[in-house]
Amino acid sequence: MDKINFMCDYAEGAHPAILDALVKTNMEQTVGYGLDGYCDTARARIKTACDMPGADVHFLVGGTQTNTTVIAALLRPYQGVISGDAGHIAVHETGAIEGTGHKVLCLPSENGKIKVDDVSACLEAHFTSEIAEHTVMPGMVYLTYPTECGTLYSKAELTEIRALCRRYEIPLFIDGARLGYGLTSPACDLTLPELARLCDVFYIGGTKCGCYFGEAVVITNDAYKKGFRYMIKRQGGLFAKGRLLGIQFATLFENDLYFNICAHAVTEALRIRAAFAARGVEFFGRP
Repeated sequence: MDKINFMCDYAEGAHPAILDALVKTNMEQTVGYGLDGYCDTARARIKTACDMPGADVHFLVGGTQTNTTVIAALLRPYQGVISGDAGHIAVHETGAIEGTGHKVLCLPSENGKIKVDDVSACLEAHFTSEIAEHTVMPGMVYLTYPTECGTLYSKAELTEIRALCRRYEIPLFIDGARLGYGLTSPACDLTLPELARLCDVFYIGGTKCGCYFGEAVVITNDAYKKGFRYMIKRQGGLFAKGRLLGIQFATLFENDLYFNICAHAVTEALRIRAAFAARGVEFFGRP
């Protein structure tokens, strides 16, 4: 029997359908920087999947690059980003966010999630402070879906956080590096279109969900669309051979391949979990 490596979710290459699409189109010539027909097709399919015809869709190569680009684009120089202390940008990106000049404002997390009351207290404390201008202004809320612990925010939790962000007029950004796994989990109570409407910007991870590389940023709030390509270029993320991203995402979002890949992974993960549970193994956190 072949050994299976569970080290991480991108230990292998790409889904065979993506590899086939890349090989078939290898000798074609297209314009660069994501302005080709394949990227256009991928954008259209992602907008349809999100039920967001007015959204802007941009393709970047990796997760850390995507997080730094989005956060740097949306924040003013004196603002920071609220994150759980287990959040990816807080513990696993080597200070990349701080490297753009923006502080990560950490809140305590429980099973990977932050509570709306804690976010509210953080915002209230700053904006009622007599010395607010001497401190970093909270300018964004960052969540991961699923969280780093594999837990999921419910529709009600996201709705509360979204309402709080609107009250303070700051964006909600959802890191979706593993988004498909969350959306196909039996514990999930929302759809991709619903999630898209509950945030200002999010991204659909391809690197960890069937692609060789690639993340698709979806900007749903018109206020944050202008000039985003400038920031992609400034952060070194405007990929010259952009069609390689477009081909992969166009394939992912054809015939529900993205969701099929993720649903299969979730099914197999739950089989493994059940096998451990049957032997009395205790688990970290909640399912």
